[in-house]
Amino acid sequence: MRLRDKVILITGGGSGMGRLASLTFAREGARVVSVDVVPEAGAAAVDEITRAGGQALFVAADVGREDQVRNAVRQAVARFGRLDVLYNNAGIFPAEDGSVVELDAAVWDRVMTVNLKGIYLCCKHGIPELLRAGGGSIINVASFVALVGCSVPQDAYTASKGGVIALTKSLAVQFGPRRIRTNAIAPGPVETPLLTSWLLANPEAKKRRLDRIPMGRFGRPEDIVQMALYLASDEATWVNGSVLVVDGGITSNYF
Repeated sequence: MRLRDKVILITGGGSGMGRLASLTFAREGARVVSVDVVPEAGAAAVDEITRAGGQALFVAADVGREDQVRNAVRQAVARFGRLDVLYNNAGIFPAEDGSVVELDAAVWDRVMTVNLKGIYLCCKHGIPELLRAGGGSIINVASFVALVGCSVPQDAYTASKGGVIALTKSLAVQFGPRRIRTNAIAPGPVETPLLTSWLLANPEAKKRRLDRIPMGRFGRPEDIVQMALYLASDEATWVNGSVLVVDGGITSNYF
């Protein structure tokens, strides 16, 4: 098992890529702490893990609330004794996002709170526990849109993910000497409820995006989770400060 006995805290662990990561990491021997703002979804993922013989804990938390993030980390350590991996997966991509000249400030603030402040808070309270454990891995979910421009803008989301990459680099330099590796995954368009609920519901918009992907398909959650599995494992002990693009080639496509 690639993650035997590692304690992994996953935000957004109740749905989409977070749910799959919770189940996959548990099958690889990890003790999983699934954190989600939707109690029913998070609890269901943990129930599935425990029924399969794994070890897991669900903690309801909003990653934008410091008191709730602090509590989630404390519960993880109280239950399993340590923290080895922090997988900052939680994020939002609201339909109201758009160009800065039209974007409501409340939407901007909401996206920044979840996508960027949430990672700051999880790292603020998670890193001390990684240090106490002797090191570990931080995996931040960014996005390919932080690396290229887009003629159909979602500027709050794009800016938040650019911030994730910048923060990843800073943490890699700060804590690499103390045996904490910090890396970001930049997924391309992945068919999850977050994406398909509105963006891909329009056949024309779906085709426009699909035509940009050289591999001819959208990503699947497992495409991203397998990269996260690698970064969480001891196979990646010399990977630090990297932005690993998993996008089917979309960022390489000029036309």
